[in-house]
Amino acid sequence: MSRRSIPWQQLQPAAPLLVLLPALVLLPVLLLLPGLTHGGGWDLIGQFLLAGLQPSLDPLVLQSLLGGLGVTAGMALLGWATSLVLGLVLGLLSSRLLWHHLSGTQLPAELFRKLLALPRAIHELIWGLLLLQLVGQAPAVAVVAIAIPYGALVARVVSDLLDALPSRTLEALLASGAPAPVALLNAMGPPLLPGLISYGGYRLECALRSATLLGVFGLGGLGNELQLTLQSLEFHELWSGLWLLLAVMLGLERVIGTLRRRWGMPSRFGLSARSVGHSGRELLLLAAALLPVLFGVGRALAIEPAALLQWQPLPLMAPGGWGEALTLPWLALVGNTVLLTLLAAALAVGTAPLLLLLLAPWRWGRWLLQLMWAFGRLWPPPLTALLLLFVLKPGVITAALALGFHNLGILGRLLLEGAEAAGPARQDALESGGCGPRLALLYGRFSGLARSYLAYGAYRTDVILRETVVVGLVAGTGLGSQLRESLSSFAFDQLALLLAVYAVLTLVGEDLSDRARRQLLQP
Repeated sequence: MSRRSIPWQQLQPAAPLLVLLPALVLLPVLLLLPGLTHGGGWDLIGQFLLAGLQPSLDPLVLQSLLGGLGVTAGMALLGWATSLVLGLVLGLLSSRLLWHHLSGTQLPAELFRKLLALPRAIHELIWGLLLLQLVGQAPAVAVVAIAIPYGALVARVVSDLLDALPSRTLEALLASGAPAPVALLNAMGPPLLPGLISYGGYRLECALRSATLLGVFGLGGLGNELQLTLQSLEFHELWSGLWLLLAVMLGLERVIGTLRRRWGMPSRFGLSARSVGHSGRELLLLAAALLPVLFGVGRALAIEPAALLQWQPLPLMAPGGWGEALTLPWLALVGNTVLLTLLAAALAVGTAPLLLLLLAPWRWGRWLLQLMWAFGRLWPPPLTALLLLFVLKPGVITAALALGFHNLGILGRLLLEGAEAAGPARQDALESGGCGPRLALLYGRFSGLARSYLAYGAYRTDVILRETVVVGLVAGTGLGSQLRESLSSFAFDQLALLLAVYAVLTLVGEDLSDRARRQLLQP
């Protein structure tokens, strides 16, 4: 080691401190916040917080909210189930391993992967708004808006899981004369099942949040109820809906966690053949029981797939429209979107461990964090942005706070689960040696999960980039703000360029996120 490299190595932060570095972004944000505030809405924020202790129990209100919750849950369930079927089929078609053993070439897999990049890059809200313009108000719009990007995301995960599996068993079955489909099913099905179950459960949670979000923008369900109550300042009714949604979300998380432990990860090193077979039988029984439920939900929501083929006539593009679209301030739009992404990601990634260090040693601190993070996960970012606009001016920071709070709920839950899974041995040893509870938590539990947490933070940064359009529509910044104006004026030339720019930006972000994760997780 050279003499010049020694000081640099000594200046590198310890592993547990790495998770706190993104929290440094709080300093400039706190310095800029006073200049963004206005005095018109602090009393409304107070009324909103107090109303959480006194939600409305009016039977008519509860009936309306329960009906909206049923619509949201139905759209989420149908969209999720459709995305799983699409994702599994498209994932098999995108697998290099499958095409290599079936045809001797990986070219079709590469072609499918490139084709699926575009639907994966476009957020479900954009799909919903576009279909709403083309088809009109229909329950099937929300289902398809969820199924398209989710199906592409599931396909990517399925193909990556397949390609990462060892192929020795498959090659042995093919050499013994087994037909290719049978060999693929027996060799790849059991090891693929745990990852597919785990990711499928996660996607169901996401589908419920997405269905709520789509409702905020006019596609029906509980999200529409929440939007209307917030706009009319009926905070007691708003909290009734939030508490209902929280109960459903926590119940769903508990059920999925139980099934994941039962089927997906019963041991650290995978599943035995017997347990895989048992899980497979239970999964088939559950799928068989789910089919009539899906048909019943579809009938209850009056889902008509044929309605998606009846497009409304669109206005003709104005002469010279492309020239006007090209003159949009693309540099500012893209720059604000990237800045919003980085700021929201830093706020979410850095604030979660900071709050855990500050509050976890307190007796009620962990319970308070779990409640706050649960609300962060279920609360749609555009509604958070609307609340912040009561007291803040629209812009990048307001949008970043709204988006950061939502992702803080997701990252905080992950960090807390990781800290609990790390076990108390090292923390207890440090406390016995005289360390304070916060220092013992930092070096006793965070040291082992710092890199994996930051790797997941890199993945969430990619997700946040897709979500910038959501808060941009409300907070008036980035590509989302221009999307709103282009949709309202039926400027489809601008919409086409916006989608192209947004897709390229998200695909570049996805590639950078993958590179960062590999760098963080390498030994």
